[in-house]
Amino acid sequence: MERTGPPARISGLLAALSAALLVAGGLAASAPAAAAADTDLARNGGFEAGLDGWSCTGGSGAVVSTPTHGGTSALKATPAGSDNAECSQTVTVKPDSTYTLSAWVQGSYVYLGASGTGTTDVSTWTQSSPGWTQLTTTFRTGAATTSVKIYTHGWYGTPTYYADDLTLVGPGGDPVAIPATPAGLRAGTTTSSSVALSWTGSTGAAGYNVYRGGTKVLSVTGTSATVTGLAASTAYSFQVTATNSAGESAKSSTVTATTAAGGGGGGGSGLPTHALVGYLHSSFANGSGYTRMADVPDSWDVIDLAFGEPTSVTSGDIRFSLCPVTECPNVESVAEFKAAIKAKQAAGKKVLISIGGQNGQVQLSTTAARDTFVSSVSKIIDDYGLDGLDIDFEGHSLSLNTGDTDFRNPTTPVIVNLISAVKTLKAKYGDKFVLTMAPETFFVQLGYQYYGSGPWGGQDPRAGAYLPVIHALRDDLTLLHVQDYNSGSIMGLDNQYHSMGGADFHIAMTDMLLTGFPVAGDTTKVFPALRPDQVSIGLPASTQAGNGYTSPSEVDKALNCLTKKTDCGSYTTHGTWPGLRGLMTWSINWDRFNNGEFSKNFDAYFGG
Repeated sequence: MERTGPPARISGLLAALSAALLVAGGLAASAPAAAAADTDLARNGGFEAGLDGWSCTGGSGAVVSTPTHGGTSALKATPAGSDNAECSQTVTVKPDSTYTLSAWVQGSYVYLGASGTGTTDVSTWTQSSPGWTQLTTTFRTGAATTSVKIYTHGWYGTPTYYADDLTLVGPGGDPVAIPATPAGLRAGTTTSSSVALSWTGSTGAAGYNVYRGGTKVLSVTGTSATVTGLAASTAYSFQVTATNSAGESAKSSTVTATTAAGGGGGGGSGLPTHALVGYLHSSFANGSGYTRMADVPDSWDVIDLAFGEPTSVTSGDIRFSLCPVTECPNVESVAEFKAAIKAKQAAGKKVLISIGGQNGQVQLSTTAARDTFVSSVSKIIDDYGLDGLDIDFEGHSLSLNTGDTDFRNPTTPVIVNLISAVKTLKAKYGDKFVLTMAPETFFVQLGYQYYGSGPWGGQDPRAGAYLPVIHALRDDLTLLHVQDYNSGSIMGLDNQYHSMGGADFHIAMTDMLLTGFPVAGDTTKVFPALRPDQVSIGLPASTQAGNGYTSPSEVDKALNCLTKKTDCGSYTTHGTWPGLRGLMTWSINWDRFNNGEFSKNFDAYFGG
């Protein structure tokens, strides 16, 4: 969130992350002669059947008729932005066996490799090959390895590359068997509109289908899922199956669960079914002008006071004060401000203190800072009679230490201490405490591809760093409104990159939150879906407020797709969520500056 005019804070982060990724490479080697029992296991390695069997990131791959090395077709792949144009396939192999991977390539910085070998993953590359050059490497599978991923890719910022006649020569793997039926299906947390499920994984499963009343409603890669969009006080039955390339198992035994009678938890009581959230520039002025609390239009259901900021980055001592008269000549007195807050609350509005923002870096690196954070935030809440807290940590406030690779069990002090501090505040103020968060896409959805510095180091340690905080606090969380602006392109669950400014971006980013996703592609570490009443879409209120402004017509398309399954464009959502809570914007001030375009459109859409 910005103090000043149009920001450019995050759009370069993806490029920085890409530049920071480690380069794995090696020299080409001569291919040994294949043993008599060996065979070529690569599917469609000559690309004569198009991209059949291959998956290319970001839609980067295509099949062309020229140039080719052999046959009539070859692969053409073009890196773009943070996408290195990787094209890959998973191949069934035998354990404890040697394989030779080979391909003919053309272009600059072209890579060929294999991962998931169970021993040492391998890759080889050529720096520059204006004509066809053969790359070859070998590897041995581990004692329990039954499949590997083979791939080719270019490098960030380099031109198109070509590949053809790719082979993987070695002993053929055993035929893939349909996985066993999952066991141990059980129901967990229920709300008025959702049921959380979990089960024991099946050996050989690549994914799972969840059935409600005999109808498939979800497909997931992990061993848990949250079924949403349910009616209150209603009994439902669920089953799950396991799937892989061979097919689908039989359905599991049935488990039943009854949804709760009231609204969801996390301090959500008191909010309307569809809520409008806005930030109010209370402690500073910028080009949008100062808006007094009493003058905030009735459209706004949650008002976030921007900002509470620390006395120093690591102190944990948060302070809040109204904008100085010299900066905001029309600022009200503290007494008038507090009286206006009470009036808003009497009208059913929630008023929160937002901590952080662009300039308010907060790093709770010690338990002393954690405790100071709790006491200082409590003082602000008590002094102004507020309803709760908004966490708007940006920049370098949250990052993950090297080796902290599991969002479910974080070890980094700034993460662990923040979670502890918020839980203490929630316990102090009880169920009516409203907790919201406003992370950037870099800290949430980017976690689908990258998490922290990665298993080998070298990535930006901030990638996905909000995920452990959201996950640990999901039962206390009222609203998550990710900032769908000031963002680079982000890969969605369709494995395509999506760019801000239109309905497609908001649909794809929100679908990730409501569906869940494997973190850094690890199907054993799936970030579970949030409830739709916990999710709002964050947008800038005007072109002056931030990069990624979305016109009202495009906002309506996004809402139509997510809540009604209409106007979805090319992206296919994984569900329909009429209970989506609403919208957030930066900011109330910028919306007034823009003649209320954002809030008027929200009111018109939801009948406010």
